[in-house]
Amino acid sequence: MAGENIKVLLVEDNPGDVLLLQELFKEVTTVVVELMPVERLYEALNYLTNEIFDVILLDLSLPDSQGLQTFVIAHNQAKATPIIVLTGIDDETLAIRAMQEGAQDYLVKGQVTGDLLVRSMRYAIERQRADDALRDSEERFRVALKNSPIFVYNQDRDLRYTWVYNPPSGLTVEEILGKQDLDIIPVEDAQRLIAIKRGVLTTGIGTREEVSITIKNITRYYDLTIEPLRNETQEVIGVTCASIDISERQAALRERKLAEEKIREQAALLDVTTDAICVRDLNNKIIFWNKGAETLYGWQATEAWGKNASELLYDEPSPEIEAALLQVISQGKWQGELTKLTKTDQEILVGSRWSLVYDEQGKPKSILTVDTDITEKKHLEAQLFRAQRLESIGTLASGIAHDLNNILTPILAGAQLLPLKFPDADERTRHLLEILEINARRGADLVKQVLSFARGVEGKRITLQLRHIIVEVAKILKETFPKSIEISTDVPQNLWMVSGDSTQLHQVLMNLCVNARDAMSNGGTLSISAENLLIDENYARMNLGAKEGPYIVITVSDTGVGIPKEMLDRIFEPFFTTKDVGQGTGLGLSTVLGIIKSHAGFVSVYSELGSGTSFQVYLPAVEGMETLSPEDMPPQTGHGELILVVDDEVAIQEITITSLEAHNYKILVASDGIEAIALYAKNRDTISAVLMDIMLPSLDGLTAIRTLQKINPQVRIIASSGLMSDNKLSAVAAIGVNTFLSKPYTVNELLLSLQKVLS
Repeated sequence: MAGENIKVLLVEDNPGDVLLLQELFKEVTTVVVELMPVERLYEALNYLTNEIFDVILLDLSLPDSQGLQTFVIAHNQAKATPIIVLTGIDDETLAIRAMQEGAQDYLVKGQVTGDLLVRSMRYAIERQRADDALRDSEERFRVALKNSPIFVYNQDRDLRYTWVYNPPSGLTVEEILGKQDLDIIPVEDAQRLIAIKRGVLTTGIGTREEVSITIKNITRYYDLTIEPLRNETQEVIGVTCASIDISERQAALRERKLAEEKIREQAALLDVTTDAICVRDLNNKIIFWNKGAETLYGWQATEAWGKNASELLYDEPSPEIEAALLQVISQGKWQGELTKLTKTDQEILVGSRWSLVYDEQGKPKSILTVDTDITEKKHLEAQLFRAQRLESIGTLASGIAHDLNNILTPILAGAQLLPLKFPDADERTRHLLEILEINARRGADLVKQVLSFARGVEGKRITLQLRHIIVEVAKILKETFPKSIEISTDVPQNLWMVSGDSTQLHQVLMNLCVNARDAMSNGGTLSISAENLLIDENYARMNLGAKEGPYIVITVSDTGVGIPKEMLDRIFEPFFTTKDVGQGTGLGLSTVLGIIKSHAGFVSVYSELGSGTSFQVYLPAVEGMETLSPEDMPPQTGHGELILVVDDEVAIQEITITSLEAHNYKILVASDGIEAIALYAKNRDTISAVLMDIMLPSLDGLTAIRTLQKINPQVRIIASSGLMSDNKLSAVAAIGVNTFLSKPYTVNELLLSLQKVLS
């Protein structure tokens, strides 16, 4: 197109159309069009063998060729010349097929002007030049690769080869394309490569490895670089790899590297689990630290490498650790349970397996440790053992109560019959008989409470609305409790129904409220609330007595002195009490437990010294609503929002991560307030919301929330806690957080809270 001239080969058998095009081109002043018209396709092909044209204008209806085949023949003959179809056939399907076959444009006669034709030809010529330049570049790249020792290839997400240059000796491109590593190399080599490439696909981060590959019984060693292959939206669609043969390099170094790679391979296979894999040398220095270890202990691999394992994971040396070390050195292995520390100084219980690793000469060189978090398992075992202990105590109490009833029955009957037998007895004697009857009745009441704990209680079960019982109890409390204790209730109008004995459930609430009163000798707030709860699998995992299904949850909370942690396991045992002599029998909570268990429910308690106690009573809901039907709407899923989860309980972290990721959210995790602030400061532009536990080590949740609000006043926060005392809720609300999520929570509750803050 130099000198603003365009040399055009016009293949057109209609003289009128040729004349019309010549007139159209005369009207164009920006370029000079040299038009060479021919009437048949074979004439055009003859011209193309001897002359070079900038562009071809091709009619599809010619005397010697018709339709799309006309274009195909011309294109195959003149691949270097751009072809514009100029035809009288206005067929969109034909136009699409022509463009798919390689036409630069498809124009319809009678719908074009000279300027349009020139513009189309210019675009076609420029596109052809760009295609030619690309082909030249690819050819130079191909020649450069052909003369280099580098094996280069691409694989898709299924790790099938899609593009190959310079295959290694013993293989051809045809033998590789469309296949996977398992199809062309031995299983062991293929699995090693697959593990590395899967890691890149998962993380989106490239890597460089030294690998060995056996092809036709010949083993070669390669320096392998793997990078993620992304599309225009930055989505990882495969891997691109470059492999250099390094078989002639330092054989001794290679052997050492292969030994280290074997350890990494074994650990990489466990990266998909929650197990923590650590390798220490014989000086206790960490030389390998996998992703599971990062998740479990909080230390990144770069932070752990080279550190002393004892200093990193233990508060102080212990005889148990020294004994384990001696056994693994002498016997080659050890396993047991250990208490270790996370980065946030949180204690976790792990099942630990130690194995001694030997070098090629059979000498010990390192210790491989595999740790499994069993904190949640031990917690559930403790709940189970507590339930079994209560069951055993109940069995014993039941037997004793049975005998006591047999003893008290004649005493009580005698105390009632003697005044009738001796009507003339003096006043002192009658008073003594009255005392005998009163105390016999007290003994019978105690036995009745013991039996209610031991084997539950029976009564008339009807479908009832707990809201009425709560209102009645609150009225009694306001009339009888000291004025220094404020009574508050929160019961929704659409509370579900339960099947139970109203008298017994009334007794449960009164026992809990009396205990709350006794814990607030200087006054405080007693709160009674109720809510509907759909317990799912996640919730059931966090509570031994829970089953999936609809429940009513009644919460009785006080702001009293709280219960010491060491006493929480015993408060439901009969006759166990912390009250002074004469102020309680220790049967109130055991009666509560017996009644609720007989109603197929369960009880949980949260307490903090100095901050009060919260009892939660769970009762199965039944059909029959007073107003509204149970809410059973499926939760909405997320749209890839990034959520920062802050909690020091590993079990809560894992459950929350699993729940949110299953509903299309992305997660960042922090174990304390300090880590949460650091993560938020680094990712504030991408974090959509923060789920913050109020009770955290190092830096409490309230302080962390205030700091996040200083970083970003518009930060969206959901506060969470297992103890919903009024003063804690007030403190959270006072700093501007209006969304509170009580532990344990269901997936639906969590998603609804997120939807609330994100909207």
